Amino acid sequence: MPKVAATQSKKPESMKLRSPCPVAFMLDIMGDRWTLLVIRDLFFGRSRFKDFTASPEGIPTNILSNRLERLLKHGLAERIPTEDGGKRFAYYLTEKGRSLRPILEAMRDWGLKWETNTRVHFK
Repeated sequence: MPKVAATQSKKPESMKLRSPCPVAFMLDIMGDRWTLLVIRDLFFGRSRFKDFTASPEGIPTNILSNRLERLLKHGLAERIPTEDGGKRFAYYLTEKGRSLRPILEAMRDWGLKWETNTRVHFK
């Protein structure tokens, strides 16, 4: 396994690692009940704020705003102005964000195997 520096002195306080463990790092970004669902929706092609709020899980708008900002901060998503020229933005996964696909697929497969009331959303 690659060695990770224990100190992250060049990063701002909010970006410092609490531990060199890669699992802890991932959980620091995505270890809540909403972030991976936002990423899932980005894989579905949802890109506008209103699209995310229409998901069946019913994410509160303040939490959605926070999670989108977190994805931007960590380079998992990018935000671009919408084509209508207004103040609205569209969100898209970056290469880093798209690299999460196998993780989401493994979670999907696990859920399908162990809970009969789940169904496939993406392949």
